[in-house]
Amino acid sequence: MDGRDLVRSVKLVGSVRGLRTVRSSWQRRNADARALPRRGAERARVPGLVVGAEPGPGGGVVRFARSELRVRVAVGGAVFWGWDGAEPLPSYALAGAGPEPDPRAGLEPDKDGGWQVVSERLTVAVSRHGAVELRTPGGVVLRRELPPRWWEPVAGGTARWVQRSEVPADARFFGLGGRASGPRLRDGVYRLWNTDPGGSFGPGDDPLYLTMPVQLVVSDAGTHLVFHDNSWSGRVTLREGEEGAGSGHDRPGMCEVRMDGGPLRCWAMAGTPARVLQNWTALTGAPALPPSWALGPQHARWGFGSEGEVRRVVAGYRERGLPLSVLHLDIDHYDAHRVFTVDRERFPDLPGLAKELREDGVRLVSIVDPAVKAEPGNAVFDSGRAVGGDGAFVRDAGGRVVRGEVWPGECVYPDFTDPQVREWWGGWYEERLAQGFSGVWHDMNEPVSFAAFGEPTLPRSARHCLEGRGGDHREAHNVYGLTMARAGYEGLHRLRAEERPFLFSRSGWAGMQRYGGTWSGDVETSWPGLRASLALVLGLGLCGVPYSGPDVGGFGGSPSPELYLRWFQLGAYLPLFRTHAAIDAGRREPWEFGPRVLEHARTALEERERLRPYFVSLAQLARLTGAPYVRPLWWGAPGERALRDCEDAFLLGDALLVAPVLERGADRRAVRLPRGRWHDTATGEVYEGPGQVLLDAPLSRVPVLARAGSVLPVRGADGGVELEVWAPAAGRSGGGLVVRDAGDGWERAEVERYTSRLVDGMVVVEREGEEGPVNGPVRVRGL
Repeated sequence: MDGRDLVRSVKLVGSVRGLRTVRSSWQRRNADARALPRRGAERARVPGLVVGAEPGPGGGVVRFARSELRVRVAVGGAVFWGWDGAEPLPSYALAGAGPEPDPRAGLEPDKDGGWQVVSERLTVAVSRHGAVELRTPGGVVLRRELPPRWWEPVAGGTARWVQRSEVPADARFFGLGGRASGPRLRDGVYRLWNTDPGGSFGPGDDPLYLTMPVQLVVSDAGTHLVFHDNSWSGRVTLREGEEGAGSGHDRPGMCEVRMDGGPLRCWAMAGTPARVLQNWTALTGAPALPPSWALGPQHARWGFGSEGEVRRVVAGYRERGLPLSVLHLDIDHYDAHRVFTVDRERFPDLPGLAKELREDGVRLVSIVDPAVKAEPGNAVFDSGRAVGGDGAFVRDAGGRVVRGEVWPGECVYPDFTDPQVREWWGGWYEERLAQGFSGVWHDMNEPVSFAAFGEPTLPRSARHCLEGRGGDHREAHNVYGLTMARAGYEGLHRLRAEERPFLFSRSGWAGMQRYGGTWSGDVETSWPGLRASLALVLGLGLCGVPYSGPDVGGFGGSPSPELYLRWFQLGAYLPLFRTHAAIDAGRREPWEFGPRVLEHARTALEERERLRPYFVSLAQLARLTGAPYVRPLWWGAPGERALRDCEDAFLLGDALLVAPVLERGADRRAVRLPRGRWHDTATGEVYEGPGQVLLDAPLSRVPVLARAGSVLPVRGADGGVELEVWAPAAGRSGGGLVVRDAGDGWERAEVERYTSRLVDGMVVVEREGEEGPVNGPVRVRGL
C-alpha cells in the first residue's frame, strides 16, 4: 500500500477504519514474508533439441532434452498442448471432463526433424527446438509459439515462465477479459490479476475485476482463439505488427505471456468467429440462460435506504408509464452491512415488499458480498466455523483465519475452492429467496479488502483447498469470484430447481458464463467511461461471457443530462440494461434529468421492450452456439480490415447495427457499414456497404440500421410476438432465427428458421420445414 492507497482507504471508510486497513496490509505482507520462500538464484531452462516422440490419442508426446510437450486434438477441433507433463485437467475453466481426443488425428514426422498433428481445421507443427505453429489446412501460419523459457529457483520452488508468440502483421488482438481500453487491444502490457481499481475506473485503468488469459486474434489468414489455462498472476504484452511497404519486410505481431507460476498449457481453436466461439463454449460450458425478466430494464442504487424510497422509485416509473422489470437492493438494505441479513427498521417487511412489486411486474435482486463479519453471534460466521474440520474460512500458512477490513468491519473470507464450503454457502441463498428476491448480484468478490487497492486482499501465502489438491492464494485468487459464482448458482438451483437461477458477478474467470453474467463495475462518470462501457461488453462477449452491461450513467458523480441520455441509449441495446450509482452520486431515474431527457429515455425504454423477444432469441442462441448478443462489426466478415478497427459501433445479433453516440455535443456520426444493404430504422433511408456513411444522431435517438432481408421477433401492439421483416434487395435473400420465450424454467428451446426473398415486388417470408403462410403476424418494413 502506497500513500495514495492510504488516503483512498481513509476517505472511503473513515480514519479509524482506514488505519485498521494499514495494519491489515502490513499483516498480509508479513505473512507472505514468513511463508513464501525468497526466489533467490534462478536457473533458466529451455526445451532443448527433440530426442523422440510417442504417438497417443489425438496426437502424442514430443520429448526434448529438458522438457516434453503433449499435443492433443479434441473432438470438435480444439487443440491442447502442455509442457512438462501438464494435462487438461484439473481445470476451473473446462466444463466437466473436457472433450475426448479425436481418433482421426495422429502424431507424424515433419520436416527438419520436427513433428506434426494434422486435423480437420488445424495443423499443429512442432519444430525440433520446441516452437509450435498453428496452420490452416492450406498451410497458412496463424500463430507461431516460440520455444518457452522457465526460471526455476535453485533452492527449489515454483517455476515462472514466459511464452512468446508471433502472429501475422495485419492481426488485431481482442479479449483478455474485461478491458476498458478495448475492444481492440493495442500495444501495451495487460495484467492478469483480478483487481478492484478502487473508487472508479476509466479506459486507462488496468487490470480490472475480471481478467482472463483468453486472446482472440483476427487476421487475413483467419481467426483463432488461444487460452493459456493458468490462474496465477501474470501479464500479457502485445505489439501489433506492421506490413512492409514496397520491398520492405513485414514485422509480425507479437504476444508475450509471462506467468509467476503454474502450468504452461494452452488451448487453441480456429475458424470463423462464430465457429471459434462455438468451440470455446463447447470447451468451457454453455452460457447460463437468464430468465426473460432479466432482459428488461433494471434499476439500482446504493442508498435506497428504506421500503418507502423503493416504492417511491417504482411508483415514479409507473406514474410516468416507463417500463421496469427489476430493482436491485445494494448493501444498505443489510443489517450493519452483514450478508444474509435485513435491516428491520428500514425494511420491516421485505417479503411483503417483494410480493407487492412482483405483482406489479418488478422483481427484486439482492447484492451478495463474500466477506463475512467476524463476530460471534453472527449466524453466517458461527455456522461457517463448523464446516468440515477446519471451518469454511481461508487460513494463512500458520493455520490462522485471515481477516480483512470490509463494509461490515473486520471480516473473514469463505474458501470457495472447497466443495464443502460451496455447498454450505449455497444453502444460505435460501434466506435470500425467503426474503422474496428473484436473483443475486455478487460484488466485492475479487476479493476486496479496503487495505488492498491494487494488491491482494488475502495473503498470497493463504491456503486454499483447490478441490482437495491444496495450494495457496497465488493460484486461487483469479478463480475466487468464479468459484463463488458456482456456489451461488448451484445453491439457487438446489433450492428452486424449477426456475433458472439469475446471477451476475463482478469478478470471475474463464468459464464464468456457466453460472451467469457480469457487469462493468464502478465505471467512472465521464465520456471516456461511456466509451469504456461498450469496450467491456464487446471484449467479454469475445471471451465467452455474452450477458453483461455497464452502470448506466456511471457509478460515481453526477452525469450531465446529455451524458446520461447517451449512456441510457447505449444501455438499451446491451444485454444487461441497468442504471446504478454510488451512495454519494446523483440519482439515475430518467425524470431527474428534465422533461426532454425523460421523453427521449422513454423512447429508448419502449424500444428495448419492443425488442425484448429479439433479446430472448439472442439469449437462447448464445446458449446454443456461444455467439454473443453484442458483436463487433467484423463478426461476419473478419477479412474486412476496416471493420477490425471500428470500435464505436456494434452488431446486435445478425439483424441490427447500433451506432451509439460516444462524444459530447455530437448530433451526427460516421458509421462504417459491413457488406450488404442496410435500412435506417428511423428514417427509412437505404445504404449499401461496405463503406462509410454519415448519419443523423439527434439527442432523441442513436442510429440503428437493420440488415436487408433480416427476420427478427419483436413485441407487437397487442403485446404478442410478431415477425419484423426488413425487405431484401432484389435478387438477394435473407432470414433469421427465432426462439420464443418458453418461460423461466428448463424447457427445451425450439429454433425457428425463416427465410425472406423478393418476388415480383412482394416480400415472401417462409419458415423452413413448413409449407403455407407463416403462423402469426408479420410486418414488412423498408419495402
